[in-house]
Amino acid sequence: MPASEDSAADLDSAPHGRSRVDRVFGSLREGSWEAWRVRSWRFRLYGLLAVQAAIAAGLAWFVVYQFLGNPSPVFAPTTAVGITAAAMGSRLRRTIELLVGVVLGLAVGDLLMPLFGIGPWQTGGVVLLAIIVAILLKGGGSLLTQAGGTAVLIATLEPPVRDLSIPRFVDAAVGGLIGLAVSLLLVPINPRRTLHRLAEPVVGPAVAAMHHLAAALRVRDLGQAEQGLRELRNLGPQIIALRDGLQAAQEVVRLAPLRWHERDSFALHAESIRHLERSVHSCRSLARRLTTALKDDEPLPEEVPDAIDLLADGAQDLRAAIIAREEPREPRERILEAVELVGRAQGGSGRDPTRLHSHRLGYSGMIAVGEFRTIAHDLLIASGLDPEKGAALVRRAISQGQHI
Repeated sequence: MPASEDSAADLDSAPHGRSRVDRVFGSLREGSWEAWRVRSWRFRLYGLLAVQAAIAAGLAWFVVYQFLGNPSPVFAPTTAVGITAAAMGSRLRRTIELLVGVVLGLAVGDLLMPLFGIGPWQTGGVVLLAIIVAILLKGGGSLLTQAGGTAVLIATLEPPVRDLSIPRFVDAAVGGLIGLAVSLLLVPINPRRTLHRLAEPVVGPAVAAMHHLAAALRVRDLGQAEQGLRELRNLGPQIIALRDGLQAAQEVVRLAPLRWHERDSFALHAESIRHLERSVHSCRSLARRLTTALKDDEPLPEEVPDAIDLLADGAQDLRAAIIAREEPREPRERILEAVELVGRAQGGSGRDPTRLHSHRLGYSGMIAVGEFRTIAHDLLIASGLDPEKGAALVRRAISQGQHI
């Protein structure tokens, strides 16, 4: 091949080579950015816990060493850290479980270790017995963990000496109280900010999944619809974290003097978050029913995916309004417009009899309408409306849609 032809071939292939390289680097950049975003979100959410744990551990060690005369405090800072780590749950319940676990571990360890000495099988036996006792007491995960962990400390860090259970329990109790005081009195979490950050990985992906579902329904792509359903189902851990965070935030507002002034406003905010979370559960049911409708080849008029897109946009705008503490008038209008579209799909057109059959829904489609109404109702309550007023607005929007 002549040189000129070689050069021409190189020129033809160069853009394709560069495009492949660009795609690879673009994918790497996107993955790196997503990983950084997730790590940044986790740091903003849990960074305060590191500060709380550090303060609680240091303070517990100092108090037990300085005022209780323990030359090597172990249980006090350990329990204090365990309490502060319970930020995304009920700290009071966790404190009780931790202290009960300490008592069990101390009792079992101090009872058996002087008799059998220190060794691998003795350590395993003490842990086994401590956890069995905790199970018989119907203890939760915190109690089981603390009972076993304390038994390990007794079996490995302390000599087999009798009559040390009470001083060790006092150390653990002091550490637990200090951890509770630091978490609720000295450095309490910001309840509203915590809920915003926990809601972020729930509402955002749920909205995206609903848009994916709507796109799948337009082209009747069953695989894409199932993918949207999987995206909603995969939100389980984030929803659990949101629930725990809501419980922790309510506890802080109730017990932390620095947050008492937020009680009234936070009650409304917590109710909004709770109904947003409920709407995500109903979105799963909606996606499951519409996926079944595709499998059964049921008719799905174009108003259905349009309504889903509009509802998802309304939920996204509603969350933004809640964060900004603004009156969510526009999100409510979008939600009700989406309900009206569903009513149109459900009832067909009363003016044009030829379109009536094409706008009928099958069995799964009709059930999906009920789920859609539930989602809209929860979102309207989250926007601050009274439940009865929200239900009346949903019924009116459905009726208006059926008579268009």
